[in-house]
Amino acid sequence: MDIQLKQKDWLFLLVCFGLGILAELSFFHGKIGLAYPLFITGFYLVIFLRYRLSFNHRRIGLLIMVAVWILAGSFLFIDTKFFYGLNILIIPALVYYHLVLITSPRKLKWERLSFLRLLTKKLQEGVQYSTVFCKVLFRRIFKNMSETTIQLVKRIVIGLAIGIPLLLVVIVLLMSADAVFEQLVLQLPNFVFQLSFQEWIFRFILVILITLLFFGVFQVLHIKTKPKPTNNFLLPEGRKKIRWDAVTAITVLVMLNAVYLLFATIQLPYFFSDYLLGGFTYASYARRGFFELLFVTLINWTILISCLKLVNTEGRRTKLTLKILYTLIIAVSGIMLASAYQRLSMYEAAYGFTLERILAHAFMIYLLVIFAYTFIRVWLEGLTLLHFYTITALVFYAALNMMNVEQVIVNNNLDRFEQTGKIDVYYLNTLSSTGLGGLIALYEIEPDYPELRTILKIRQEEILNKSENTWQSFNFTRQEVTGKIMKLDLEIN
Repeated sequence: MDIQLKQKDWLFLLVCFGLGILAELSFFHGKIGLAYPLFITGFYLVIFLRYRLSFNHRRIGLLIMVAVWILAGSFLFIDTKFFYGLNILIIPALVYYHLVLITSPRKLKWERLSFLRLLTKKLQEGVQYSTVFCKVLFRRIFKNMSETTIQLVKRIVIGLAIGIPLLLVVIVLLMSADAVFEQLVLQLPNFVFQLSFQEWIFRFILVILITLLFFGVFQVLHIKTKPKPTNNFLLPEGRKKIRWDAVTAITVLVMLNAVYLLFATIQLPYFFSDYLLGGFTYASYARRGFFELLFVTLINWTILISCLKLVNTEGRRTKLTLKILYTLIIAVSGIMLASAYQRLSMYEAAYGFTLERILAHAFMIYLLVIFAYTFIRVWLEGLTLLHFYTITALVFYAALNMMNVEQVIVNNNLDRFEQTGKIDVYYLNTLSSTGLGGLIALYEIEPDYPELRTILKIRQEEILNKSENTWQSFNFTRQEVTGKIMKLDLEIN
């Protein structure tokens, strides 16, 4: 790869260096809070200055950017352990996806799987560009230096490499030999001893690597990449697309639908009655078959998508038959999801609300939405499935972050406590600051609840013993909950 560096490229390198410093300050100094939206602000400011609003795919690009801001804002306004770790990985992926998308040609179909190949290629080109740039930079540095200067620099570096360790050994020995010299050395400014040179060297190297990554990726985005003329991302060139026989598909779908219709008929009494059949308790009924129903639903969705993509639909009667069978499998899948949703709700009523159960509810709602759209796609063949699935997944995930799932868990468990007098304080204690806020609310309602005072006292002492948080870690929820727990009088008699 040959690169031609102009004056504006060197200026942009300095901008990327500043962005690298901001990234190091934001993500490598304790728990992340305010730092994430601050970094996203700086990053998108660089994007707008670099490309001067000359973007393509603006509608989907705007949607992704809004989602990125929502996820980044959750680090400042919401405190949820599960999404904290997940968003650290998802936000950079979304930002990179967005960056490549808005700088790619208008004719490029982003909803196709072939776009993933472009993402990989741009990242490889960015790393390659940075590598070549480093080689060019070193050549220029040594090219402008005379041979005498080069030899002088080499000698100084060798002298420092030998002299610094030797100097440290001599100082230690002299300090041991003379108390006055030791006292003099120890009276040097404290910050000299507090500095961790290894840490600073590591941080500097990290900044350089981040800078080169940003610089390389930004530099290759404007280079047009011609995608290979393949119709399918999964198939090699020159290989025919696999097609399924319609009669075989109809046979499979008829057998599956027959079993599913029998199952749906059995499930109907559970939906329209206040009692359980077969002698099951609520807990046993809820536990029995929930994951199996969810797994079968996913199998149905896989079969449905595969048939829509691969089955030959020649002939009007064959096409109509397939559409009816597709509709039936969507309908029974909806019944299965409703049954699984009801079972999980019963289980929550019996044992309380947890993150896993709330997320399972959310996932089932997402499946219902995409099944509804797939039903429309069955009868309107011009619609694109992957386009809708991608947008819906993005909106759904952003909505989960906005709704503050842990707060939903706390509120539902407190409501259940008011109705049943039961609550799992140990589980709430495993949550983030939101869970601690729930324990404080429970303490205000029932201060003598078993083990509650002890748990809050331990958490209070942990906050007291914790070193002061940095500005990067600031979070409104953590700040509010910390203020509340410090006001509590938790002396145990």
